[in-house]
Amino acid sequence: LQDEHQFLALEDGDGEAHLIALACSESPEGRSRWTLELLADRMVALGHVESLSYQTVRRVLKKTRSSLG
Repeated sequence: LQDEHQFLALEDGDGEAHLIALACSESPEGRSRWTLELLADRMVALGHVESLSYQTVRRVLKKTRSSLG
């Protein structure tokens, strides 16, 4: 239920856009790429959401990728 609430909160478009932009940005220093956990933690740190699981990040990014064709 919590994961579903987080997913719906990101689907407002604004939160989803921030997540996608973050995922496309340069990875954190010392990392070769973003992980789902790092993306979730950074979204919380930036104040876009109160909490976010890596599973929610995965679902949003998977949905986005499939919609790109």
